[in-house]
Amino acid sequence: MKFIITREILLPGLQTVCSAVERRQTLPILSNLLLCIDKDLLSLTTTDMEVELMVEITQSFNEKGEITLPARKLLDICRTLPEGSELRFEIKEKEDDTKENKLHIRSGHSRFTLVTMPAREFPLTDMSKEVSRFYISQKKFRALLQNTQFAMAQQDVRYYLNGLLLEIEKNTLRAVATDGHRLALDETEIEEGPDLKEPRQIIIPRKGISELTRLLQDKDERIEINISSNHVRMIIDKLKFTSKLIDGRFPDYQRVMPSEEKGFIVIADREKLKQSLTRASILSNEKYRGIRINLKNSCLRADARNPEQEEAEEELEVVYTGDELEIGFNVAYLLDILGIIKTEKVRIKVQDSSNSCLILPDNGYNCKFVVMPMRL
Repeated sequence: MKFIITREILLPGLQTVCSAVERRQTLPILSNLLLCIDKDLLSLTTTDMEVELMVEITQSFNEKGEITLPARKLLDICRTLPEGSELRFEIKEKEDDTKENKLHIRSGHSRFTLVTMPAREFPLTDMSKEVSRFYISQKKFRALLQNTQFAMAQQDVRYYLNGLLLEIEKNTLRAVATDGHRLALDETEIEEGPDLKEPRQIIIPRKGISELTRLLQDKDERIEINISSNHVRMIIDKLKFTSKLIDGRFPDYQRVMPSEEKGFIVIADREKLKQSLTRASILSNEKYRGIRINLKNSCLRADARNPEQEEAEEELEVVYTGDELEIGFNVAYLLDILGIIKTEKVRIKVQDSSNSCLILPDNGYNCKFVVMPMRL
């Protein structure tokens, strides 16, 4: 098998797929990428058995064949060659299957020889049992993930929290993430939805969500999402992203969502509140990040103390006419939410010191954020 391709055509695809290759692998084949050529199409595929990435490159090759080769070595070779370089690939196959084939790459005065492994050993994901399909714009889906992914748990024993819930219901796509102390929810309309008789829920693991937010762009072009019993596949232009699903039951997020009818409303300038909490957090306990919020008529006061007996106090004028309240929070959780919300004002719904608070953008958005109180 022989073919020629320029560095500028090959490099972007390599950079995209190599992020799925872990540097330390238990199986040698997982350090390789699968290279397939079928006349006018070249595909590059990598996987770590949890996430699979495949990029297609359209070009006339007049060849047919497949092989696997070291992914990161090929990327480094391609990256370090001069701009405009032309790479000539040649795979000389051994007649004896017990011997390894070798890939020869020539570019200008450079010569490289890489050891390959048979394509049949590469573990491709089987999506034959497709259950449902829908379409959504990249821009909408990217915003949905960005507004919720920060609340995912990290290495929690409740493995189903180490991912993000996608709930498909008629023409609505809902994303929910929680680590047990805070919750983020956002929803958007599906442009062309699946024919579902009842809502469908899937949980995408943390690595899959991280890869998706890296791959998705702020574009209006729509993407295709296919869901099977164990995997989700997203087709983004010439890229196919596939992720295993977490097999578990996500908590009933509706039960922990505070009522928007009960309690008192605080309306604050988002940026001023963020700055005040940031300053107060400097002297909070480094381990627990606790901060005490005091609310009284038109005033919010944030107090922080640490084991060295240092104190910080910040006062901010807000719209509040409810009872006088004192509530403890992890200030990092509040700052994360204020960093996600983009509206000028923020609405905070509070009941008392023992109930979670509900944080909302001022208006016109579907995001909802819940934070549990702390005992200080």
